[in-house]
Amino acid sequence: MSEEASYKDKKVITIGVVSELTGLTERQIRYYEERKLIFPERADKGNRKYSFNDIERLIEIANKREEGVRTYDIRQEMIKKNKELDQKVRKNMLKGQINSRFGIQKDR
Repeated sequence: MSEEASYKDKKVITIGVVSELTGLTERQIRYYEERKLIFPERADKGNRKYSFNDIERLIEIANKREEGVRTYDIRQEMIKKNKELDQKVRKNMLKGQINSRFGIQKDR
């Protein structure tokens, strides 16, 4: 059985609505996409579609930009967080495999 994405992950919101919700211009939103800070999906006709998580990320980006943080630095921070998350996931997976192999039950 496959897991369904959370409503916050579903890419269903148009760039116009995102612009209204965030206060950013459509040009700014596209720029952040060019800088690889957000990753909208494309609909059949090429229209960008965003999720609620994308909106939250755009607000965080806008706040950091107001503080003077460069987009390059924001991107580097994102990369670092993703690497840390990947390492944590791998560590938990390995721990689960070891526990499974040796019949260790997790305390409840």
